[in-house]
Amino acid sequence: MQLSNQQSFNQALIRLAVLLYQIDNKVTLTEQDYLEEMVDSLLWESPICREAFLNDVIYQTRKALDTGAVMTYLREFKDDLEFDAHRAMEVAMAITGVDGNRSDEETEILSLLTHKMLAKALTSNSQPPSQSVTAS
Repeated sequence: MQLSNQQSFNQALIRLAVLLYQIDNKVTLTEQDYLEEMVDSLLWESPICREAFLNDVIYQTRKALDTGAVMTYLREFKDDLEFDAHRAMEVAMAITGVDGNRSDEETEILSLLTHKMLAKALTSNSQPPSQSVTAS
């Protein structure tokens, strides 16, 4: 089954959020709560249920962190994040700040996203697509 651009973006957004909350090796309750709310609010059009997808993403992210392959992992879904780069940055900023502390690792990923990976999409004059999540 071919996923819609919206669904591919939603899955990439989950991957990004999980990476950012795990990258400093400190998972807080506020980060977990934010992630859960964000995931629950996404429109989901996949044959794989959200919970199974999220569990797999947690495993894949942990593997990337443990093997030092974070940049390779991030590049795997960078293009899908460009679908709504503004929303991706909104979520990235929120999940890295929700616990009141941004680690050096989180700041490094945020910088990479804004200055390299999503820079073109963020500075584009085009309007971002309609919101991928419902307002909470």
